[in-house]
Amino acid sequence: MKPINDRVVVKPAPAEEKTSGGIIIPDTVKEKPQRGEVIAVGPGKDGNLMTVAKGDIVLYGKYAGQEVTLNGQDYLIMREDDILVIVD
Repeated sequence: MKPINDRVVVKPAPAEEKTSGGIIIPDTVKEKPQRGEVIAVGPGKDGNLMTVAKGDIVLYGKYAGQEVTLNGQDYLIMREDDILVIVD
């Protein structure tokens, strides 16, 4: 995938299967992950360069992006503005 303008493709991190106490979380109550790895970055828009780069681990808003499945893998396509922070 090659995003256009200020779009970013993110591979979401898997949802937590257990709590820190060892309790297994059923699929019906698992929270949507808000962390993921940047897979592809567009060239930017209106002469503004992109801040994120391929391979960055990012946090994004709970309802950010458009979910897409390609070759059995789930991805999110979102604007760079939907990304809250790059995790070091």
